[in-house]
Amino acid sequence: MSSRIPPVLRPEHPSPRPLARLVQEFSLAHTGELDGLEVTGVTLSTRDLHPGDLYVGVPGAKVHGASFAEQAAEAGAVAIVTDDAGAELAAGSGLPIILVPSPREALGGIASWVYRTDDDPPLLFGTTGTNGKTSTSYLLEAVLKQLGLITGLSTTAERHIGELSVVSLLTTPEASEMHALLARMREAGVRAVAVEVSAQALSRHRVDGLVFDVAGFTNLSHDHLDDYADMEAYFQAKLPLFDPDHARRGVVCLDSPYGRRIVAGSRIPVTTIATIGHADPEDVAVAEWTVEVLDETAAYTGFRLTGPDGRELVTREPLIGWHMAANAGLAIVMLVEAGFQLEAIGAALEADGGIQAYLPGRTERVSGERGPSVYVDFGHSPDAFENTLAAVRKFTPGRTIMVFGADGDRDATKRHEMARVAAEGSDILVITDHHPRFEDAASIRATLLEGAALAEHQPEIHEVSPPEQAIRVAVSLAREGDSILWAGPGHQDYRDIRGVRTPYSARDEARAALREAGWA
Repeated sequence: MSSRIPPVLRPEHPSPRPLARLVQEFSLAHTGELDGLEVTGVTLSTRDLHPGDLYVGVPGAKVHGASFAEQAAEAGAVAIVTDDAGAELAAGSGLPIILVPSPREALGGIASWVYRTDDDPPLLFGTTGTNGKTSTSYLLEAVLKQLGLITGLSTTAERHIGELSVVSLLTTPEASEMHALLARMREAGVRAVAVEVSAQALSRHRVDGLVFDVAGFTNLSHDHLDDYADMEAYFQAKLPLFDPDHARRGVVCLDSPYGRRIVAGSRIPVTTIATIGHADPEDVAVAEWTVEVLDETAAYTGFRLTGPDGRELVTREPLIGWHMAANAGLAIVMLVEAGFQLEAIGAALEADGGIQAYLPGRTERVSGERGPSVYVDFGHSPDAFENTLAAVRKFTPGRTIMVFGADGDRDATKRHEMARVAAEGSDILVITDHHPRFEDAASIRATLLEGAALAEHQPEIHEVSPPEQAIRVAVSLAREGDSILWAGPGHQDYRDIRGVRTPYSARDEARAALREAGWA
């Protein structure tokens, strides 16, 4: 990995806690003397280790984290938390060793205790699903700000603490980082936090020790089958967010068939929402809340949100596509479930002319007033491609041109379908590279070309590598009135090539390509 790894945000003024009390309160076995030792932080990584930290040695795919116990001691760790196998590896470090059956499962509770995140916690909103998690989280944060709250955010794209913003490494940070982030937010006076919760975060205990006031579910479609055996396993990985250990209340969107299954499997009270014209009519009929798109332009989508007892709110969000209105509706209902009055939300949004949100790399227009419209988007699943292409096409008087590649060392089972959907929805398709990682980029492109050939509608297809050249080819093919959708890179500022994060910005490359072609 390069030095472009984002920083871990920690409290600036940590409050030391006695290590002996941690062991006592959690009834943990240990070796070594604990008296007089105080802990101020928790980490899984020696790269992020601060003096006074607990170093947690977790078994990995190739090496046990406890193998680095001596480096942790040299960096100032006060003790090691690990399992029996890790204890043998850490014995030479000279540090006390605290024993737990599963270090990863213990991490959330320990980090919560060390950082005191149970003390006066903010309102917590957690959103899961395949597509729309990031957008819903940003929309939640935007409305909370418009209601006058100091907010926090944790998504695939960014972490926010009030006005402070840093880029993200993981969709949901490790539990130690999550609790450190919340402690830093508390120092900044943050009163409400929107968190994007991935399936992997639930499977790998990254949100343990947190109880969300409201959990939201967007949808479920083909993705992440590199991590999960099949769609059923993927669904089952999402469902625990709707257990009392993780959330108090839930809002479930019924726009995908899995919404009903979340409702059936939920162990917390849930309310439901569906989008008219896009959810199954039977689901619209039973949903407690509905979203109806009223007005679509290239600058915003207007919609009506209708709830129990005929309550309604009419507003707009600054993104194209019915699916973005669905995300906004979900965000607003999550706020209502948290105790905010719909009338107060409506008044705040009316005063501002709608939801005031900026979503980096989410159908983000990076072009000027002249020439083709160019959108950069983070979508990387067949369903995301279908919805975003349809939204772009609606506001394109000319041709729709799509540029995309596929991740290496990730779910390969979706590549054919991604390419097929891309071909069906575009007039010109440019297949290129994304993050090849340790895979052969040419082989990935060949698989995508196979998938594109499965489409009934066959666009003009180009294979261009690298992506810097691909966007220039797309721009050279475009005319006034055409639109280019570059899907995949979104907000990201790097490409992962053989484990190295190479500096790279699709937004900057697209703007440069337009300038070089003579478009302002």
